[in-house]
Amino acid sequence: MEDSRTRIIIYYSIWATICAAVAGLAIAVIHTWFFSYHPGRSAIIETLFSGSVAAVAIAAAQGAVALVTGGVLARLGRALQFTVLLGLLIGVFDFVMYFVQMTVPVTEFGWVPDLVIIVAVTAAITAAGSRRSPAAV
Repeated sequence: MEDSRTRIIIYYSIWATICAAVAGLAIAVIHTWFFSYHPGRSAIIETLFSGSVAAVAIAAAQGAVALVTGGVLARLGRALQFTVLLGLLIGVFDFVMYFVQMTVPVTEFGWVPDLVIIVAVTAAITAAGSRRSPAAV
């Protein structure tokens, strides 16, 4: 039973990373084509590349947060459910947050507060998708 719970947590963290990365990459493309000034082809590539690298790095961190949160929940006798939807919810949150910050710059608080928000929301979404495990009762 413990092995299947651990496997679910690992697969969920990978799925959450993929969903967050897709959201970030979509925003990087939108930002590059519609919201940034680039005087030439090399500037377009640089803008797209730097946005993509940041998106994938943040997504990897979100996957790590999902993995740690899932592990803590498992130790507390809770099992993750609806993991596909939880990963999609993380991706949707990221997309909306990034889009709002891109279109309304006053909502951009800076790197540290943004990362704290992303970490907190990822942990909250993961915790919200957990239920008391029947084996733990």
